[in-house]
Amino acid sequence: MSAYLTFYPLGNADTTLIRLANDDLVLMDYANVRNAQDPSDKRIDLPNSLRDAMDDADRDSFRVVAFTHLDDDHIRGAGDFFWFEHSTSRQSSDRVRMDEMWVPAAAVTETGLDDDARVIRQEARHRLKNGKGIKVFSRPEKLAGILATWGLTVEQRRSCIVNAGEVVPGFSLSAAERAEFFVHSPFAWRTDDGLEDRNQNSIVVQLTMREGISESCALLGADIDHETLSQIVQTTKKHGNERRLHWDILKLFHHCSYTALSDEKGLDITDPVDDVKWLFEDLARDREIIVSPSRPIPQKATAEDRDPQPPHRQAANYYKKVIKDSDGQFITTMEHPTANSPKPITLKVAATGVAVMLTGAPTVAAAASSNTSRAG
Repeated sequence: MSAYLTFYPLGNADTTLIRLANDDLVLMDYANVRNAQDPSDKRIDLPNSLRDAMDDADRDSFRVVAFTHLDDDHIRGAGDFFWFEHSTSRQSSDRVRMDEMWVPAAAVTETGLDDDARVIRQEARHRLKNGKGIKVFSRPEKLAGILATWGLTVEQRRSCIVNAGEVVPGFSLSAAERAEFFVHSPFAWRTDDGLEDRNQNSIVVQLTMREGISESCALLGADIDHETLSQIVQTTKKHGNERRLHWDILKLFHHCSYTALSDEKGLDITDPVDDVKWLFEDLARDREIIVSPSRPIPQKATAEDRDPQPPHRQAANYYKKVIKDSDGQFITTMEHPTANSPKPITLKVAATGVAVMLTGAPTVAAAASSNTSRAG
């Protein structure tokens, strides 16, 4: 069986569904941002789309639901969609179960929350306290302090904690799912001083999927900027783990914001800092696929182009330059296949590489190679 990745058209919001080789489902973020009362809203009906995907995979729960961080555009509506063990008021028969939750440590330690963010935090704390059904990414001192208030230690909950530089337990390239998740972020030291920057402490992983003797890799980021991305590159190089940054598929950071590349937007193109340039240009495989989870890329000199919020035309121009000489693709969720009628982007991961699915059929020309990266 092949694996599939689906990116939903949600404007500047993230939800990615991974269907593994054994049909288990991993959901990265959940953002039900569509205004159902507005017929002109072209964002997808996420709850119904996910239920359809579960039916197609013959699954009644998600093997994993990961909340990369607690910003609204990554969690909106989660409190109404999922079954939460900590609250009997959120356990109706129409809710969807999460076999395991993934959250950054900041989602456990942050205070002053309300709405969906608070519901997720309370569920994460409940599962961590009970020691099952959760993986917390990184273990800063503040997390140790919370555990101590429950009469627990980090070591007693070590099976629930995954650090940067580790593979998430429970997944294997040789098991039925034929997949593994390598953690790049967050770093524990980022919250040791009490600072809780959601974007920079968000979950970033490399997903590797095996089909036959071929392996394809996806970099799945959240909202980190170029400084955090540079730290990931430097740390990975330091440990001789460059292969953990190879990619056939790249889900862009922060909705195609220039800040993932540099401090300077540029006039027509954003020039990335050196570490980020190396990651995107040297470690990309030929016929790579870059997905921008964002609104349509603005045209030059339009009102949208002057909006300080992403997506940024200059950043998009850089990514289009990256793929220009390698037969790659740059796809924006709210422009696929057209801006007037956006549909989910589904990528099929097969032995021949990665292909974009169009009306259920992969386009051969879109297949991404699973060979070594350009730099060798």
